[in-house]
Amino acid sequence: MADVVVAGGGIGGLSAALACARSGAKVSLYERAAEFSEVGAGIQMGPNVVRVLHSWDLKEALAAVAAFPDRLQFRSALTGAVLGELPLGPGITKQYGAPYATVHRADLHALLVQELRGQTNVALNLNNAVVDVAQTDASVSAHLSDGQKVQTDLLVAADGAWSSLRQRLLHDGKPQPTGHLAYRTMVRQSDLPKALQTLQITAWFGPRMHVVQYPVRGGLWMNVVAIVHGQVQGDMSSWDHSANAADLQRVTRDTCAPLHDLIHAIESWRLWPLSIRPPMRGAHEHALGRVALLGDAAHPMVPYLAQGAAMAIEDAATLARVLAAGGVFADGAPGDASRSQVPALIKDYANQRWQRNAQVQARAIKNGEIYHLTGPLRLGRDLAMRALGRRLLDQPWLYGGGPIRAA
Repeated sequence: MADVVVAGGGIGGLSAALACARSGAKVSLYERAAEFSEVGAGIQMGPNVVRVLHSWDLKEALAAVAAFPDRLQFRSALTGAVLGELPLGPGITKQYGAPYATVHRADLHALLVQELRGQTNVALNLNNAVVDVAQTDASVSAHLSDGQKVQTDLLVAADGAWSSLRQRLLHDGKPQPTGHLAYRTMVRQSDLPKALQTLQITAWFGPRMHVVQYPVRGGLWMNVVAIVHGQVQGDMSSWDHSANAADLQRVTRDTCAPLHDLIHAIESWRLWPLSIRPPMRGAHEHALGRVALLGDAAHPMVPYLAQGAAMAIEDAATLARVLAAGGVFADGAPGDASRSQVPALIKDYANQRWQRNAQVQARAIKNGEIYHLTGPLRLGRDLAMRALGRRLLDQPWLYGGGPIRAA
């Protein structure tokens, strides 16, 4: 049985640990924080990632914490006019073999932690981070923040968009600011006027801004994110910049009544300056020897295709499948022969993942440009969406693809 060290206890790291453990690996996960926690934000999960979670026997656990919107609707932030719709619900499930779900990030995180704590071959280590790596042809050593060194067969670097391990390995600089700011909030739906409550996903498009809202926690709560153009000073890697509701109200003052009323009904927002890397340029950004980069450490992306967490989970499923197929998780393995195959298998994982991740990154960037159009181009976008509707909004290449494809 192979030994796997996972650096990072976010959704990507937890998913990697679970996928490898389910395949037979002995897993040690190291998380810098003193306890497992996630910030309050929502996640949209297309059928491509829900199929993966179902394959890990998490269907019932996910259903207990998620919401399942009945449609995705795009509207003009200025006039309120409906620009296009994509029915979800049973139709999307039939088409792609799994539903479209929306979930509180903390709920998904807790679900994965709970599942890992039930695995006898997993050790979850808090208040201790992997700060450096050193590798030879035969093994890789994880250097921990408490001074220990742990030797393992392979290491998964899942330490986020500001990954220190990526810098140690690839030396390619930090993510760069996009010039977009994300105001995020979670609100109990019962605290809003009835007219503002919703069980669907709505994206509002306006000049140089857009707002997305959707239900989570079975519809009891609503996640709202508003993206506007701007810059902030300070530590760009931190989530918890102070944000003032008045700032967002000022930016959205010319929006239609339903959106204007929603923004003014919410008193507290967190501000997140968006930073990204260019779309992946090759498999080398996913793997180096016995180290596999996963999730945001490999491919941070803007949230305009709602696939950041999904791609991390897809990475995890692919990595575990490739390693298991290579025999390194079998009882009695790895012997010298199977141990020597680990770098080649990690390279195979990288080759299978980098192009899909690059496509998602590029499409998300393009969506951001389309969402924020101004002038005649904005009018042309609105006309195209009205004319083409579902054909523009459905994403067969995305929702039907991934490590577990739609039947």
